[in-house]
Amino acid sequence: MANTKQLVLASSSIYRRQLLERLGLPFTIASPDVDETPLKHELPETMTRRLAQLKASALSKQFPEAWIIGSDQSADLHGQIIGKPGNHERALAQLKQMQGQTVVFHTALCLLKGKEYKTLSVPTLVRFRNLPDESLENYLRIEKPYDCAGSAKSEGMGIILLERIESDDPTALIGLPLIALSGLLREAGFVIPHV
Repeated sequence: MANTKQLVLASSSIYRRQLLERLGLPFTIASPDVDETPLKHELPETMTRRLAQLKASALSKQFPEAWIIGSDQSADLHGQIIGKPGNHERALAQLKQMQGQTVVFHTALCLLKGKEYKTLSVPTLVRFRNLPDESLENYLRIEKPYDCAGSAKSEGMGIILLERIESDDPTALIGLPLIALSGLLREAGFVIPHV
């Protein structure tokens, strides 16, 4: 049975696109234009849920008949939001701050069609190693993870920064929790896998 439902990924992230491709469903990519600035006193998990829904909602007029996937991620260090560093200096500061700490990466997901939506958040606990500055500098020069919350790309060389990862959904840390998403898509009537 073929899927006749239109699916849209509300993201410009190459990582999310690559992850969604694993499900074998046809989808369209569109970049939502949303302000990702945290609200005053907003908790990391609350922010990621809000932004996942905001990203999906931003495309609902453009794709009124589609199921739209919005996702967002933040790193949470004792309640402090650690976002995308944007440059080398901030990335180095983030990595130094997280050394020897357990950081919770909140990856939120929203599946929306019209006014109907479901949101959820998948936590991933990540314990960072204590490493010398030279190792951190070398990692940043090679990987350049300036577009990743917390500066640690676990799917790449960033795995060397980590001591332990705990999650019920292994792709959540990369940016799109596929176990949770495939469940939401099946509830919405998608056939996975389909031919």
